Amino acid sequence: MSEDPMSDVNDLTISLFGTVPDSIVDGPGLRYAVFVQGCSHGCPGCHNPDSQPAEGGTVTAISDLLADIEANGLVHDVTLSGGEPFEQPEACAVLARALKERGYGVWSFTGYLYEDLLRRAEAARTERTRREEAGLAGEALAAGIAADLAVGDLLDAIDVLVDGPFVESRKSLELKWCGSSNQRLIDVPATRRTGSVTLWQPTDFNLEKPSNW
Repeated sequence: MSEDPMSDVNDLTISLFGTVPDSIVDGPGLRYAVFVQGCSHGCPGCHNPDSQPAEGGTVTAISDLLADIEANGLVHDVTLSGGEPFEQPEACAVLARALKERGYGVWSFTGYLYEDLLRRAEAARTERTRREEAGLAGEALAAGIAADLAVGDLLDAIDVLVDGPFVESRKSLELKWCGSSNQRLIDVPATRRTGSVTLWQPTDFNLEKPSNW
């Protein structure tokens, strides 16, 4: 990934299934939801089955998508969903990083497990370090390694990751912000700090009557 984030934003495109500029079901509060195109999980009962084929999406410049998000003055949080964001990791990582630099909160849904994504990212970063120490840094990385490096970049830019495939037999309408009980709402920064998966907890919000009422 480029050292200049704006270069990435200006150069890259993302394949979109669609967007919802005022979602209240893809995380807490009013959010801008980005649904990417393409998902290999094929979960039975998927609520967006038309987003599964890799083809058929709308190819969109990340700079244009970012401009549309910024033009929406009502939202301060963005959710990446799909489709599968981690199957477009470079584009999603660039978008997420640009959003974080602008002060947005970022959530992402994925059918992969956090531990598996982290393992891929760490293996790719280890290989990159090995190549640098061997004087091979100037050579092009294999596509799989480059993609897994982008997986790590995307994880770095996410506040909350909702992980795991949708399992129809474990579907519950009582769940908030996930579809089946196997899925976890992971606080990614806290998980990185503690070294073990830490679940996200909503911030308590209490309104107190002013003393002069």
